[in-house]
Amino acid sequence: MKRESRFLAGLALMGGLIFLSPVLYSIWMSFQTAQAYYTGRLEFTLDNYTAAIGQYNFARYLLNSVIVSGTVTILSLTVATMAAFAFARFTFKGRDLLFGATVATLMIPSHITLIPNYLTLAKAGLLDSYAGLILPAISNGFAAFFLRQYIRGIPKALDEAAYMDGATPLQVLWRVIVPIAMPAILSMGLYIFLAEWNNYIWPLVAIGNEDLYTLQVGLARLYRINPGEGLVDWPLVMAASTITILPVLLGFFLVERHLVRGITMGAVK
Repeated sequence: MKRESRFLAGLALMGGLIFLSPVLYSIWMSFQTAQAYYTGRLEFTLDNYTAAIGQYNFARYLLNSVIVSGTVTILSLTVATMAAFAFARFTFKGRDLLFGATVATLMIPSHITLIPNYLTLAKAGLLDSYAGLILPAISNGFAAFFLRQYIRGIPKALDEAAYMDGATPLQVLWRVIVPIAMPAILSMGLYIFLAEWNNYIWPLVAIGNEDLYTLQVGLARLYRINPGEGLVDWPLVMAASTITILPVLLGFFLVERHLVRGITMGAVK
């Protein structure tokens, strides 16, 4: 049994290394100079990181991405949790129709909403602002559906006990439901954060002011930085990519204990 366990552990380690090899290679490449990369030499340097942060304004892009992704995650989870609680616990006219419409939004490709969102925000004067980046992403039908399925699995007796003690529906939600559903909320928060962090199309369309660029838009600009005729400074691009993935890895490590539990307990109720 021990030999079998070691074999399985070795396979898991090998699979993990294969999965991580592109990331590890990009990090290794980010410490080389462009000249060394194109000539096949080894010449390690930190200049790519200092250039990305200082010269190419990636510190500002990082701040923008943190503000936008963090705000979208908090607001989306708040709206989705309240909607899920209403769908799971209350009976009202048109509930099933409204829930069906919410689920139906999952079938609408996001690119279809680009022009309507752009025109709406342009009329409201919210383009080239944090609000223009955040508002279109607050509504999340998948999060409402996911959390509703999880909340339906929580015994209603807990709600009834809280109501008997004089709690209001909002108090039941935040003091009873949310603590129990925290694994599902955290796992969904990670998915929302990742989706917004990696969002490229909407920030590219909605933002023209360079000071409001997110990391994905700033990263795309680096492809125009050429160390020579027709060449791309790939070590610089890889340094910027490494800066881009670090907050994502940090977020994953913070909620990884709840991630699998939230998926397995809340996805199929």
